[in-house]
Amino acid sequence: MIGQDGTSASPGELGVTGAAGDLFSPACPTRQLLDRIGDKWTSMLIKVLAEAHPQEVGFAELRRRAPGVSHKMLSQTLQSLRRDGLVTRRVEPTVPPRVHYALTDLGLSLDAPLAVVRTWAEQHIAAIEAARARSSAEATVDETTATLP
Repeated sequence: MIGQDGTSASPGELGVTGAAGDLFSPACPTRQLLDRIGDKWTSMLIKVLAEAHPQEVGFAELRRRAPGVSHKMLSQTLQSLRRDGLVTRRVEPTVPPRVHYALTDLGLSLDAPLAVVRTWAEQHIAAIEAARARSSAEATVDETTATLP
């Protein structure tokens, strides 16, 4: 059933945006989820864990497979993914403890949509870089023109 604000009355149905149907509101659950899955570390970790599926991947190995991620950011991202039900965590009672992560079925279902975005990026990176170069050149010309007497 669709409410007056245009959103579905039942969570999980298409059209649910929460916060009075305002996808642009920071309180909107859909926006919060899009922010999570749009994060570069989330995308990278979902890919790494999907490649290993159904095997678990240790924390240190995840860090090696995700170049550039700091220990703190990896921990925070994994905590968020676990809280969202996308990742499981298993701790081995060793000294020091060994921690392993794996995708849940829900997390694995996210890999395909993210793969489409990665493919799009790979197919269009040349056009994006060309546009960036044009924009930089235009900005340089604008700055030069603005400083002329």
